[in-house]
Amino acid sequence: MSQQQVDEETPLLQSVQQKRARTPLPWRQFSIILLLQLAEPLTSQVIAPFAPQLIRDIGITDGDETRVGYYVGLMHSLFFATQALTVLHWSRISDHIGRKPVILTGLFGLSISMYCFGLSRTFLGLVLSRALNGALNGNIGVIKSMMAEITDSTNLAQAYAYMPIAWSSGGALGPLIGGLLSRPADRFPNTFGHLQFMKTYPYFLACAVPATFSILAWVVMFLFLQETVPSRVTLWRLLKGESREHSTPVKGPVTPTGSTDSLSIENTPQHAKADDDSKPLPLRSLLIPRVFIAAGNYATLSFLDIAFRAVQPVFFATPLELGGLGLDPPQIGNILAIYGVVNGLFQVFFFADLHDRFGSKTIYSVSMAAGIPMIMTLPILNAVARVQGLSLMVWVVVGLQLALSVILNLAYACVFIYIAAASPNQASLGATNGIAQLSVSVMRAIGPASATSMFSLSIKNPHHAWIVYYYLIALVCMGISMSLLLPRQLWKKHH
Repeated sequence: MSQQQVDEETPLLQSVQQKRARTPLPWRQFSIILLLQLAEPLTSQVIAPFAPQLIRDIGITDGDETRVGYYVGLMHSLFFATQALTVLHWSRISDHIGRKPVILTGLFGLSISMYCFGLSRTFLGLVLSRALNGALNGNIGVIKSMMAEITDSTNLAQAYAYMPIAWSSGGALGPLIGGLLSRPADRFPNTFGHLQFMKTYPYFLACAVPATFSILAWVVMFLFLQETVPSRVTLWRLLKGESREHSTPVKGPVTPTGSTDSLSIENTPQHAKADDDSKPLPLRSLLIPRVFIAAGNYATLSFLDIAFRAVQPVFFATPLELGGLGLDPPQIGNILAIYGVVNGLFQVFFFADLHDRFGSKTIYSVSMAAGIPMIMTLPILNAVARVQGLSLMVWVVVGLQLALSVILNLAYACVFIYIAAASPNQASLGATNGIAQLSVSVMRAIGPASATSMFSLSIKNPHHAWIVYYYLIALVCMGISMSLLLPRQLWKKHH
């Protein structure tokens, strides 16, 4: 009898142990996805160090220093405004035609728009370049869908812990490239001083580096990345009204275990259920509370983050007497680069273990709360610098600001996990990420322009000196309020 009990219990115990063991990540495909993610932060962050000087150079402010922040924020917001108009459509299309065609289109758009940005000499040219960048780029949500499709519940947190490597590397390399290679004729006169092209287009070299990288990423993806959508239709058939019911299976899709064996379901008892689960749901079926909650938290987090990231370099570049710190582009680039490196390393080495110990809800809540002291470091920096100049204490406070920013960024991996869990079925993952990214793009379109406008108002009128900080703290409070709606246990997929 005892032997029978052992025999009956042994498989159950093994099953529990298997659930606790992490599935190894499919590194070949996973590393390519990380490489693709590097393209976007690289192209977006490269302009951060020289954006204020670029706005001054094109003369749109007529020498009014208080208007620089407004135009810098407007330039940043245009990308997300146009992305908001197209990102949901790109994500839904990727559920039908596959992830690769959409991402390849996005990489092409990134490259062309950055070349155009470097050649722009008017504010209208900058606007059109940024708008083209946003309209053609639906990669963010699609790449996250791809990452969820090559992982499972045991290694999803580990995979999302690696996501900041790409964003942080881009966040580190972008400002370094932008600060180092902007105005090369002035910075490296022996090498570029005799080139009239570099004098006429002083920011082209800085923009050409990420643009060329996007082309290389396009080639690598086209040759080596495998499609993760099990079946798909051509774009022409989709436009004619056909769906994945008339699709052709992809040979050898990547499975969560990293295998390239085809996913066959015809001969399984769960064929009917799996067949339904493999079809993208209509948009109306995705408009459910848990999708709204996950997307809402992602939107409020991104609103706060993009607003602070827009104010931070402008604050660093603004003269000390006007409320900033008076740093030059190379110094700003170095600060942002250090933050990018530290953020990436911290997430990789600590997030998965922290997530296993505390869970998504706790980490997300603590991360959002870190936003308040992070914002308060801005007026403290100006106050200390006015008294002591750029002393050791100023750099200590800058270091504290970067540490708090790293804690805030832990929230991103958590919210990505919630979004993946919020999708009603696996086949609708792209559309679910698209809904989330749509809300984020709207907020990111508002965030930079609104925050930098508040900063411009703060330095223009001494009576309103703190209005930008009140505004940013209000965004933190909004994010904390939204986090209360997140469940402690992740949602389960509907079947």
